Amino acid sequence: MGSQRIARRIRAVPPSGIRRFFDIAASMPDVISLGVGEPDAMTPAEIRAAGQRSIDQTTAYTSNSGLLELRVTLAAHLNRLYGADYDPEDELLMTVGASEAMLIAALAVLDPDDEVLVPEPCFVAYPAAVLFADAKPVYVPTCVEDSFQVSGAALEAAITPRTKAIVIGYPNNPTGAVLSRERMLEVAAVAERHDLLVISDEIYDRLVYGVEHTCFAALPGMRERTILIGGFSKAYAMTGWRLGWLAASAEITAAARKVHQYAIMSAPTMSQYAGLAALRFGEASVRAMRDEYDRRRRIIVGGLRQIGLPTFEPRGAFYAFPSIGHLGMSSEEFCERLLTEERVAVIPGDAFGPSGAGYVRVCYAASLDKIEAALERIERLVRRVT
Repeated sequence: MGSQRIARRIRAVPPSGIRRFFDIAASMPDVISLGVGEPDAMTPAEIRAAGQRSIDQTTAYTSNSGLLELRVTLAAHLNRLYGADYDPEDELLMTVGASEAMLIAALAVLDPDDEVLVPEPCFVAYPAAVLFADAKPVYVPTCVEDSFQVSGAALEAAITPRTKAIVIGYPNNPTGAVLSRERMLEVAAVAERHDLLVISDEIYDRLVYGVEHTCFAALPGMRERTILIGGFSKAYAMTGWRLGWLAASAEITAAARKVHQYAIMSAPTMSQYAGLAALRFGEASVRAMRDEYDRRRRIIVGGLRQIGLPTFEPRGAFYAFPSIGHLGMSSEEFCERLLTEERVAVIPGDAFGPSGAGYVRVCYAASLDKIEAALERIERLVRRVT
């Protein structure tokens, strides 16, 4: 029987390029990992304390949609920051991280053979979620010359009668690009002209440097056609708590909830209480972490450029995306040599789509000591191959 036992949709999805290098690095001594996008900070104390207190009070499920108090507070948070207005009872759903939100969104709205426009480089879960829904991801390339910002014209050129949706993720993983409001409006115009849904992953919305984040759902006329996705893992250093959310019209949220209720009883209860504390008391911690990431961002971008690796300036998230194509090796070969010869783990750029070829993703959420040591090791490899 062999592979015939495995569903075609699973065979169509390649293993995660992120996970591969993470697993290799985990088996080696003295590795500095700049691979996985995880804050090096502990979850702030007041948030941890709220989760710990909740365990003493209840270990039961919450509502499948999540604690109503949390959804009410999240709705107020989104309205205060962006003017995005959601009914906490019918239009917000708490999920097991933003990745689950992305998957259930795809399963809720996509039919077999639908096409979904996916600007890339992009997070590896976007095309995978589309494929798991038996739909077809259509890559829309972006480039450094355009600051890795997708344009309305590029999206327009990729549309066919089967196009159902657009998936965008800004601030972007892996490039750190932030989509300007003008470009957001171009995307919105395309969506409206062709009656498309937009799935907007804004997990890094609070981590922007010197620019403002534009919430796609808050653009004129976009609320009803947008599935807005976010979470607590990045801005609040809550990766292990696995808490995300989905916001959409009542009709779309009900469809997503139907998938969610068969997949999971509820997001972790203690995580939801921690998330409530994050929204109520975590703002000072978010600002402090953002300032620290900004400091590391400037150090790593300057260091990579000084080494001789042309590096796009990231304005959001916590990733740098240096070019290594001039070194005469592929992204994967560079990452393998850097890992085996210098014990530094980074991720090949083409793990995030064809436009990532010739680049690598470097996460600067690691400590400053590790960043500086990693830069020294990267420089040693670059000197050897040039």
